[in-house]
This record gives sequence, structure tokens and C-alpha cells, in this order.
Amino acid sequence: MPSPLWPYITPGIPDDLFERLPGIPLSKREMRLLIISALRLQPNHLLWDIGAGTGTITVETGLLCRQGKIIAVERDQEVANLIRRNCDRFGVHNIEVIEGIAPECLEKLPQTPQRVCIEGGRLIKDILTEVWRYLQPQGRVVVTASNLESLYKVSEGFAELQARNLEVVQSAVNRLETRGNHQTFAAVNPTFILSGEKID
Repeated sequence: MPSPLWPYITPGIPDDLFERLPGIPLSKREMRLLIISALRLQPNHLLWDIGAGTGTITVETGLLCRQGKIIAVERDQEVANLIRRNCDRFGVHNIEVIEGIAPECLEKLPQTPQRVCIEGGRLIKDILTEVWRYLQPQGRVVVTASNLESLYKVSEGFAELQARNLEVVQSAVNRLETRGNHQTFAAVNPTFILSGEKID
């Protein structure tokens, strides 16, 4: 059943419906659509969302995978509580929020995921490598990178892991905004979205 706050079956919740904290990243609606598409989810999937930030991916995938479970990983207690509040706002109850620092905390996560979303991070390649140990065969990892350095690290990591069915997309999205008496298009920060699959 859809959430009362978002009574639709399609993803793409408007950004302003989420509770936010100053300085805490939020995956913009258009980026979420690309990320969720790359994840190729099924209703009963177990997903790890690492570096979940505001919890937008956590909430959207929780609504889509009602028979599955989403594990959101966030290092800061205040931000972890923000994720919990956003899950409550949308009536999403198949979420578990883990407070910990990746990649060290990953060995303590429950079960073995079919899907993993890694939302940036300084140790992005190390996290990708560690995630691969727990990922189920035919599992899929989607990673976001906001700069060239992270793009290179993730690309190198996927190559070393011999990931298959690699895809790389760079978003180019503009939103119409009103500025003074004029309407103009403003760019949403471009993001690289990389995905790969574990064959065995």
C-alpha cells in the first residue's frame, strides 16, 4: 500500500517532502530515479544503502520493496535518527538503520544483500571491495560519484573485482526556477552513477 504522504506507486518523491538537516546530503529526485532504475529491484530484495544521508534512497526503495528489507548505514547518530524520522514520515517499516563507519561495520550487517547502493564517501573503493565479499551471486552494486577522483576509484574497483554488465551514466538535469521576475533553468549537480554485477 502506498504511503499517505506519497500515495503513488512510482518513485520520485519531491525533495521538499523529506525532513532535512543543514549540511546533510540529499539525493535529488531526478538522481534517485536513475539510481533506483540502475538497482533493478524486486519486491523481496535485501538492499544495503551505505552512506544513506537524509534517507531518500532508503525511503524510496523501502516503499518499492515492501516484501524485502532495507539496511541503511550512516556513521553519525543525529543523521541516523533523521533517516528514522523520514521513514516514519512515509510509513516505511521494513528499514533497519545501522550506525557505523563503512567499510569496518559491514561485517556486522544482517544477511547477504542482493543489491547495494553506495552513496559516495572518502573510502569509496574500499567500501566497494568489502561489499563485494557479502554480495550474493548475480547481485548488483550501484555507486554514485560526484567528482572525477571518485569516478576513477570506483571504475578501478569494479575492474579489479571483475564486475560484469558495467554501466556508467552521468546525469545532466536542469530544473525550472523563478528568480526575481524571470524563470530560468538551473542545473542539478551532475553525478556519475556506476553499476556492476557479481556473476559468481
